Amino acid sequence: MKIVVTVKLVPDTNAEKKIDAASKRLVRAGVETVLNPYDEYALEGALKLKESLGGDATVTVFSMAPEASKEVLRKALAMGADDAVLLTDPGLAGSDVWSTAYAMAQALKKVGFDLVICGGLSDDSSTGGVPGALAEYLGVPGFTNCRHIEVADGKLRVQRETDSGYQVVSGALPALASVTMAIGEPRYASLKGIMGAKKKTIAPMTLADLGLDRPVGGDGAKTEVLAIGAPPAREKARVVEAPDGATGARIIFDFLKDKRLV
Repeated sequence: MKIVVTVKLVPDTNAEKKIDAASKRLVRAGVETVLNPYDEYALEGALKLKESLGGDATVTVFSMAPEASKEVLRKALAMGADDAVLLTDPGLAGSDVWSTAYAMAQALKKVGFDLVICGGLSDDSSTGGVPGALAEYLGVPGFTNCRHIEVADGKLRVQRETDSGYQVVSGALPALASVTMAIGEPRYASLKGIMGAKKKTIAPMTLADLGLDRPVGGDGAKTEVLAIGAPPAREKARVVEAPDGATGARIIFDFLKDKRLV
């Protein structure tokens, strides 16, 4: 079974984030690049699944990122992934959710997979939209918010987190699953894993390898950032004393109504 984990390379989660005024994009230059923390949970889920399946199950890490970030993928390999694929091309710059998912889907079709596992969010944008769009472009069932994943009798069986507990859902493979942090704490890379990662393959891929029939990058984006601004200063708190509960409730309701919250 071939398991592919999608990982995004993001600016250091502890670094100060800045937006370029001209391009309206996140400034990545001069900031250390790390594996998206949510994707580390996806990798942990994949490695657990591989261990449970045994046999010829493999885990491939896939990322769409600049060539300069290539070595960051070594961490995923050190954690236990078997190999990696890096889709990198200047033409991908400016991709939004839709063009990102489209390009990734065409690349994953080339790579091949039985199951794609994604993190639920990315630390630098947090749209949560890529896994669903990716499943759509791949033409496979998409299982979201998974806290447990298993494969039996050729089917995927997951536990999906909900507000009131979890659902047990199953479906045919190939498929895509996005996971929550309840999937399990990501393991640390051992010294043996770190040394072994240096010998593992990171296969390059470019847009020329994909034969796309529509534009990607900024030209293929369906969304546009029109303006960026700081949030307004927080208003000074109002203190209201009410003679009784009913009057207090009315004051609160009127306040919320004025703010168009009810």
